[in-house]
Amino acid sequence: MSRAPAAGWLALALLAGANAPAHAEPKAQVMTPLLLAVHDAPIPFVGSDGRTHLVYELWITNFSAREAVVERVDVVADEKVVATLDGAAVAGRLQPAGRGEASATMAPSTQALLFVHVALAADAPIPRQLAHRVSARVAAAAPGRQEMRESGGATPVAQRDVVVIGPPLRGERFISADSCCDASRHTRAALAVNGRVYVAQRFAVDWEQLDAQGRIYAGAQSDPASYTIYGRDVLAVADAPVVAVIDGLPDQPPGKMPADIAIEEADGNSIVLDLGGGRYALYAHLRADSITVKAGDRVKRGQAIARVGNSGNTLAPHLHFHVMDSPLPLASNGLPYAIDAFTVTGGGAGTQAFDKAEADGTPLAITPVAPPRAVRNALPLDQLEISFDSR
Repeated sequence: MSRAPAAGWLALALLAGANAPAHAEPKAQVMTPLLLAVHDAPIPFVGSDGRTHLVYELWITNFSAREAVVERVDVVADEKVVATLDGAAVAGRLQPAGRGEASATMAPSTQALLFVHVALAADAPIPRQLAHRVSARVAAAAPGRQEMRESGGATPVAQRDVVVIGPPLRGERFISADSCCDASRHTRAALAVNGRVYVAQRFAVDWEQLDAQGRIYAGAQSDPASYTIYGRDVLAVADAPVVAVIDGLPDQPPGKMPADIAIEEADGNSIVLDLGGGRYALYAHLRADSITVKAGDRVKRGQAIARVGNSGNTLAPHLHFHVMDSPLPLASNGLPYAIDAFTVTGGGAGTQAFDKAEADGTPLAITPVAPPRAVRNALPLDQLEISFDSR
C-alpha cells in the first residue's frame, strides 16, 4: 500500500469524490475534515426583550494536518436558516479548546467551541431540531478544492421548561453585567472539570448597582465599602432547601483580580439552593460572616440570606448569580431561568463602557427606557438597568 501522508490521502479522496462516476454507490465516501457536534442541547427561554433565545456551543474539530478557516456558519431549524454567522462573527465566537481568545482560523488537529446564540421573533415557533452548515477553507484539500461546505452538528431543541424565580436583590439601578448572550464572558466560560467540559456560567449575571450619580463606586477603589452594592441584602429566590454553604473567606481588595485562588475558593463565600427538578441556584462572592443560613435549612422566597461582598475570585464587589443542573458550581451546566417580575429602566453602552466605569469610578452612561418597561417571566439580558420590587 502507498505510504502517502494523511494530507495527501485527504486531497486524493476529495478529488476522487468530486469525479465519482454516475454509477457510484448511493452512499458516497466523502472526506469531512471538519467534525461538528453539539454536546448540550439548547433550552429555549424568553429574554427581557420578549424574544425566544437558544444558546449553546457547536464543537468543531479540524481533523486534518493543516489549517482550516471557518468562513460562514448557517444555523438551520427544521430545514429553514434561522441564523447566519459570517466570517467576522465566527472570528469573534470560535474559541480554541482551553483558550480565551477567539479566531476563525483553526490550527491543525485542534478542537474549538463556536458559541452560538439564536434569537427568534416573539411569535416564532420553537424549532424541534437544529443543524449546521459550515463553509470553510481547508488547506489540506487539493488545490482548487479547498473551499468546502459541510453539514452536521444536529441537535434536538430540549423540551424543558425553565424555572421561574423571584429576584435575588431588592431596589433600583442594578446592572445586569455579563449576562446572556453575545458579549458575555460568562457565556464563554467553558472549563474542563471532573473529566468533561462544562459551561456552568452560561446564563450567569454579575449584578452591580449604580448610585444616584450613576457610579459603581465613589471613594477609594480599594475599599469594598466604596461600592454601591456592597453590603446589600441578598434574597432567596424561592422557597427552597439550602444544600451548600461556604463562609469565612475574607473580602478581596477591589481593583485587581486576586492571585492563586484555589478552585474551592473561586466563588468565595457562597450559597447553593435546591430549586427542584434538577435545578440549583448559586450565589457567589458574599460578604464574610454575613450568611444567615446553613446546609439543611429551608428558606422562604424574599428572605435575606446574606449580604453582597467581594470574596473569592473577583475584581469588584458584586453578586454573581446563576442556575445550574447540579449542586457543584463548576461541574455543572448552566441553565436558563426566568425572574417573575422586574422593571427595565435603562440600557448601558456595552461591556467595554461598563468595564471603564468599574475601573475609573466614572458614571456609567445609561440610556433611559421611557416609560420604564415592566417585564414578566423572563431572563434579564446583558447590560440593562433594572429595578426589583421594593417589597
